[in-house]
Amino acid sequence: MEMHQVRYFLALCEDLNFTHAAERCHVSQPSLTRAIKQLEDELGGALFHRERANTHLSELGRIVRPHLLHVYNEMEQVKREAGDFKRLRQTPLKLGIMCTIAPDQIIDLIGAVRTRHAGVELQLLDANGWELQERLLKGDLEVAIYCLPGSEPDERLHVLPLFREQIVAALGSRHRLAARNAVSVKDLDGECYIHRTNCEFAGYADPVFQAQNVSCTAVYWSERDDWTLAMVAAGLGWAFMPINSVNHPAVVGLPIIEPEFWREVNLVTVRGRPHSPAVGALVREAMRTRWFGEPALGAEGSTRGLSKVGDELIRY
Repeated sequence: MEMHQVRYFLALCEDLNFTHAAERCHVSQPSLTRAIKQLEDELGGALFHRERANTHLSELGRIVRPHLLHVYNEMEQVKREAGDFKRLRQTPLKLGIMCTIAPDQIIDLIGAVRTRHAGVELQLLDANGWELQERLLKGDLEVAIYCLPGSEPDERLHVLPLFREQIVAALGSRHRLAARNAVSVKDLDGECYIHRTNCEFAGYADPVFQAQNVSCTAVYWSERDDWTLAMVAAGLGWAFMPINSVNHPAVVGLPIIEPEFWREVNLVTVRGRPHSPAVGALVREAMRTRWFGEPALGAEGSTRGLSKVGDELIRY
């Protein structure tokens, strides 16, 4: 059964005239008659009784009409929704965001998508970098913004760098080291430490500290940066944090040196996976966004404004 046969059948139900139904469907009468005959052959009986001036539905025609009308209406709805999807109308986009990124920059990106692509419905998930990568590969997310320092790039993923950010020691304003311009790893030896459970540097920074015989005692574990900052402000310990996340009036963020720690945060998609137009819209806006006052890193090296995301060429 072909959809054009259903459409011709429903038109003929309305007109009960082969000539008028063919004109309505913009086909020749022989083409419409042939399609109706093929449909009758498939359904096993006559759908219309053809009389000289009185074409009318058969009993079989009356039985199948509501079912075929339902099928036709459903298909038309599918076509409308597909068209809206292609034109970025009511197009959902599942975006994962690493929970350790300061929200202000992400809000700028979300606002830009909303302003220029109002039909994109962003469905946001915040989680740590490891969980985001797992969900992205499983297909639960279409795109994610995260980083995993020290990990080898997964060949299945395509990465567009957005920004680099220094990692600092968050210290209470009354801490003995708070007046300095920077602190070395050795300066932190013996200090109480507040462990951020979702910190992407977990397991990466530890060997660096151990190599210098520096030991810090983890006294609290927290999944939330606001709680971590509150504990730092109260003098309960120091925390290892991105500089732009240190936003408490009683906390200072001092660069860690010998060595320095930096993270590069990326916009990540899966190679070869078909992407919706909404992903292209997000990529364009991410490349336009100024991340902490600087252009997106993925945009800096492009002279023609082209970036390949999976197999789709996105212009931004």
